[in-house]
Amino acid sequence: MPRIALLSNPHSTGNLLILHHVREYCDACEDILHVEVDGIDKISQTLDNIAKLNPEILVINGGDGTVQAILTEIYHGNHFKDNPPPVSVLPNGKTNLIALDLGAQGDSLKALDDILEIAKSDDLQNHIVERQLIALSNGDENSKAVLGMFLGGAGLADAILYCRHKIYPLGLPNPISHALATLAVLISVIFGFESRFFPDKAKPVRISFIRNSELYGRFNVLIVTTLEKLVLGVKSGSTQSSDDGKMKMMAVDYGAMSLLRMFFASMTGKLGNKEIRGVHMEQGDHIQIDGEKSSVVLDGEIFVAEDNSPIVLRSTRPVSFLRIGE
Repeated sequence: MPRIALLSNPHSTGNLLILHHVREYCDACEDILHVEVDGIDKISQTLDNIAKLNPEILVINGGDGTVQAILTEIYHGNHFKDNPPPVSVLPNGKTNLIALDLGAQGDSLKALDDILEIAKSDDLQNHIVERQLIALSNGDENSKAVLGMFLGGAGLADAILYCRHKIYPLGLPNPISHALATLAVLISVIFGFESRFFPDKAKPVRISFIRNSELYGRFNVLIVTTLEKLVLGVKSGSTQSSDDGKMKMMAVDYGAMSLLRMFFASMTGKLGNKEIRGVHMEQGDHIQIDGEKSSVVLDGEIFVAEDNSPIVLRSTRPVSFLRIGE
């Protein structure tokens, strides 16, 4: 029986170059069952088949959107009953935030080597970590929530969409694409440029923490995550005691000074360790986002918040993941 079940999305951008190497690797290894999932509608049946084999680890090879779709199905589908295997994510796609949080970075085959070594060792339990997921819905308890681990909103979502639609089509390497998008954002915010060549100005949003507080205004950055690290080297929840099951939120007021204070605090190691004017950090197990057609991006997928149709975020019960390395 295979120790590892590997699900690959053959249409993922990162797999266009490496998938044939992954196939060759798995063909030569009897401990890995490799399944290529050709469409979201095939995920449920694929997981049913994998559950019958009871693998020790489930590995996802695809971008953040692929990870989101599979995590959502694992959570809602109950394919593994009450004992799903820990999930690992190969570095792939454009951003790899989930893979990075779990210690996988760089070469996908090297990460697969590390996962296989862990599976064969007696040290598997020491590599398992618990993460809550973000359940995104319209607030209707009967609707099927979409699950993920990293949400970007306000100006950050606009920057992500700008990079996706304006920069990625240029065919540049990812680091250069991200650097150009960041530069365009900074120029737009600092000098107030508004044109089709720059990201849109952030729309006003209202962020409500049930039983706690509320923020309203325009924000350069809005992040909600259950990942251990937010961005810019700051660990989520480091400004306060981290409560299990609570999502971590960082919002940065719109304007050049707030953005510069955030970057300066990040470079000096103060971000997340002391209060910074214009930078808001909160925790909550129930967050609501209202706005006038303000976009948010959850693990690569776009959702729109409106005043009459808010986005509601809730943290889920813990899910097991596999961390590579220490």
